[in-house]
Amino acid sequence: MGVDPSTEQIGNALPHDRVEYVCAPAENLPLPDCSVTLVTAAQSAHWFDLAAFYDEVRRVAVNGAVIALVSYGVPRLAPSDLDARFRRFYWEEIACYWPPERKLVESGYADLEFPFEERPTPGMEIDRAWDLSDFLGYLSTWSAVHRVNEAGRDDILEAFVHDLHLIWGDRRRPVIWPINMRVGIT
Repeated sequence: MGVDPSTEQIGNALPHDRVEYVCAPAENLPLPDCSVTLVTAAQSAHWFDLAAFYDEVRRVAVNGAVIALVSYGVPRLAPSDLDARFRRFYWEEIACYWPPERKLVESGYADLEFPFEERPTPGMEIDRAWDLSDFLGYLSTWSAVHRVNEAGRDDILEAFVHDLHLIWGDRRRPVIWPINMRVGIT
């Protein structure tokens, strides 16, 4: 079962024969007591009422079930001059436009309370080769970018895009996100 409180997100889900998509909050899952062996929250736990979510996990999980909080961090780009320009944009130019919860994602959820028997996880990452339009499409989904626009600071985005055009060129470039997980046993 895939669950999201947003009907828009549910509407964007890819259909699958073995997955039912339901619109509901993480703190009130439409599942029977003691009915699941795995609960995952991907790139979302920073928005939850964690105490209520953890109570809900304990309600729906069988004894010994796995809970996994997954996030992906700030991407790395190559070559180094491209990465340096991106990092200046992310950490300096738009940093104040991120919601406070973004810090939890940046830390890999390390600062979240996690009242479960924690297990080690392997190092993982998402590795893509993107052209500039792919990357800019991804950036356009960021809440900080939306806030920059709302604040009338198009100059920040225009300067960044200009610099990217000069550095990126017409080729595909590596874009790599670290995957961070907190995995535990109920």
